[in-house]
Amino acid sequence: MKNYFKKAFFALCLISIVACSDDDDTTFIPVSMTIADFVADNADYSSLLAALERTNLDVTLNSNGDFTVFAPNNAAFTEFLDGAALEDVPVETLEQILLNHVLDVRAPSSSLSTGYVSNLATESNSSANLSMYINTSNGVVINGDVTVTTADIMTDNGIIHAVDKVIPLPTMLTFVGADSNFSTLATVATTTTGFLTDFGAVLSGADSNLTLLAPDNDAFTALGDISGVPAATIEQILLNHVIAGTNISSSLTTSYNNTLATYGSTMNNLSIYINTENGVSFNGISTVTEADIVASNGVIHKVGSVITLPTVVTFATADATFSTLVEALTTLTPSTDFVAALSTENGTAPAPFTVFAPTNDAFAAIDVPMDENVLANILNYHVVGENNVRSTDLVDGPVTMLNDIDVTIDASAPSVTGSGNTTASNIVVVDVQAANGVVHVIDQVLIPAPTN
Repeated sequence: MKNYFKKAFFALCLISIVACSDDDDTTFIPVSMTIADFVADNADYSSLLAALERTNLDVTLNSNGDFTVFAPNNAAFTEFLDGAALEDVPVETLEQILLNHVLDVRAPSSSLSTGYVSNLATESNSSANLSMYINTSNGVVINGDVTVTTADIMTDNGIIHAVDKVIPLPTMLTFVGADSNFSTLATVATTTTGFLTDFGAVLSGADSNLTLLAPDNDAFTALGDISGVPAATIEQILLNHVIAGTNISSSLTTSYNNTLATYGSTMNNLSIYINTENGVSFNGISTVTEADIVASNGVIHKVGSVITLPTVVTFATADATFSTLVEALTTLTPSTDFVAALSTENGTAPAPFTVFAPTNDAFAAIDVPMDENVLANILNYHVVGENNVRSTDLVDGPVTMLNDIDVTIDASAPSVTGSGNTTASNIVVVDVQAANGVVHVIDQVLIPAPTN
């Protein structure tokens, strides 16, 4: 009987609200009522109520707290189920779909702005909360497809915004399509002819588990006209923005990873250098401008520059471990354009290269020659021309370097010894793969034997 009077009183007050002035679009619930109560007392939300009860989320939305719920009505559920029964949706999936409609803050329509917010659903591989893209340029549109029809229904524990559709769990493709800042990326990735990769399928695949470094429109504008670039090259550049696994920004460290781009016609993936010392940057040329746009199948980090295919020079200049090597290749050898030579496109002699790159500590252990010719000879002694020799291809014995002098490889160690070294230089990092060669990091400078 008590519940009957409560509902009758609520209905009477709701009729009174409708009859009031249209000066204020906010709907206030005049009696003590939670979000769960409102859903239970509104016949047009019976499908939502059934879904909440099936997942026990009605208990959550009946508790104390601060929530914002984007509430689909019965017609929205009918469209979403497309003839299936609610019971056909696995409980775990249904729970995530419902949580994809819930924020853990009170967000009245006046506080909403175009951009990303996090809801209570989670990405399966990282347990990070999913993102939601809100566009307020013309009403309130969620993830590019769902519209708020009635805003600001105030309850004791939060706010309800009625929406015209169930909000599906977003994929990376959802956000690339919804966010106008990615319109150029979307166009290039999905309309360029000649790709072997179906980028739409990759970004929408339920089990993709990828990290997308997504250049915004300004990044593509800065890149310039790509209309004359071969489709195969554009495809590899796009793949160079994708890393396997869902890498939330908090899990990134200063280190090398691999992208889905590949070296030549091989299956060897290109490397990417991640620097987290001051924000997050990639290969020293592209910085994250907005991190952790979390989809159900991966994560997007918005970047301010297109990450072009790296050369061996790219990694030398990006990785501070090689700052002394870079100085030797540039400032200390002005008569030799090592940068241009080592940036030679793959397939054009002397590329590809195999570079044994000494660290700063390796250079600190020697007296760096001031004679440019002597230093240039030493630098050439660290490069094999016209070969991309990965660690699995190293064999014991002599290898001729660019200065026509041999070093000695010990593949099992692995190590490399110069003809003028008394001890072997350990290869401490292997297979930093560029588009025009491969870099192996060594802990001693290779010294050629003195000549008369």
